[in-house]
Amino acid sequence: MRYEVIGNQIRPGFARDEDGLFVRTTLFAGHGTGPVRVAAELWDSRAYDVGPRSAVGTNEVNALELVQAYVSADFDAPFGAGSRVSLQLGRYLLNLGSRRLVAADDYRNTTNGYTGLRADAKLPSGAAATLVYVLPQLRRPDDLDSVLDNEVEVDREAFDLQLWGGLVSRRAAPDRPMAELSYFGLREADAPSRPTRDRRLHTIAARVVRDPAKGRWDYEVEGIYQLGTVSSGLAATATELDVAAWFVHADAGYGFADAWATRLSVEFDAASGDRPGGRFGRFDTLFGMRRADLAPAGLYNAVGRANLVTPGLRVETAPSKRLDLFAAYRALWLASRSDGFSTTGLRDPTGRSGAFAGHQVEGRARWWLVPERLRAEANGLWLARRGFLRRAPNAPPGDTRYLSLALTASF
Repeated sequence: MRYEVIGNQIRPGFARDEDGLFVRTTLFAGHGTGPVRVAAELWDSRAYDVGPRSAVGTNEVNALELVQAYVSADFDAPFGAGSRVSLQLGRYLLNLGSRRLVAADDYRNTTNGYTGLRADAKLPSGAAATLVYVLPQLRRPDDLDSVLDNEVEVDREAFDLQLWGGLVSRRAAPDRPMAELSYFGLREADAPSRPTRDRRLHTIAARVVRDPAKGRWDYEVEGIYQLGTVSSGLAATATELDVAAWFVHADAGYGFADAWATRLSVEFDAASGDRPGGRFGRFDTLFGMRRADLAPAGLYNAVGRANLVTPGLRVETAPSKRLDLFAAYRALWLASRSDGFSTTGLRDPTGRSGAFAGHQVEGRARWWLVPERLRAEANGLWLARRGFLRRAPNAPPGDTRYLSLALTASF
């Protein structure tokens, strides 16, 4: 159960000040005998006390949905001692690699569900691979009136939206860095009453990561390149554009050997934006999460992996087993002055409003009131608008403030 409030909403078209109560209830059941398992999970995501100009949508509401219903099986030693292959078929959640391209969002009130086949392989050499062919579930209903009424409708998957690909990773030893390569293809087509941008995207990524630990440096670097085609609009006659887009993430941190397990890190994220010239350059994060890297979703939902350049600083600490904290600062720029800034909906096609957008400061505190049973959480964010966010033609005045207070009960 989470209460959210936002003051001076940055995204145009929504209420300037808004609050709401969001409730998510999940129920998971599974059964296994030997290597074969069956499982199902029900999600019930609802919103209360929100108005007609609310920013609430299918990211917050998806009532009574069976997001998981699958069968899986494990096969030991198919490639020699120490190897294993696992297969999964049906509806399920996916968290792959860095989760920047394919994820089951956990801060957002609803999640991303997928229907199809997944295969995981672990080799004696220490290499691992995952392959998927899935139809991402489209949350229903998606009209505002039905969403605000928390209406129940079964989510839809169809061959007009397909995702396939996978990743290969290898770690030479448990305390050594891990290297990872991934590829994902996306095919999207119009469906009845659902016009689309007809995306045909190929996304290639490489990542190296050294896990955080006390008393040493850690790091992560990921580069992603995206190509393919996309329509210039939703109309059936819209021009087809070639895609050339990119994203880069890098961070380096140090874990102090103190009782609080403090970690200090410097971070950098950059995602390309669209520019004049005939090609489409705005990066598409597919089904990736945003909270772990950039900012909360929910009523804020303003900073994502599109037309963004943002260095930042982060400090994380855990004073006790029951309490953990983090605080982060980011400076925000547009990668392309003529494209919309990140996921705000603010744009100056002339580019005259500049590239600097402002400062974002946020923090989070989580406290186990009853260990493993009841946890309280508070998230706060302040967006100090500067430059572009003050001068853009559709930019509202003033800074943006966001607060969420949550309780999670686990059984």
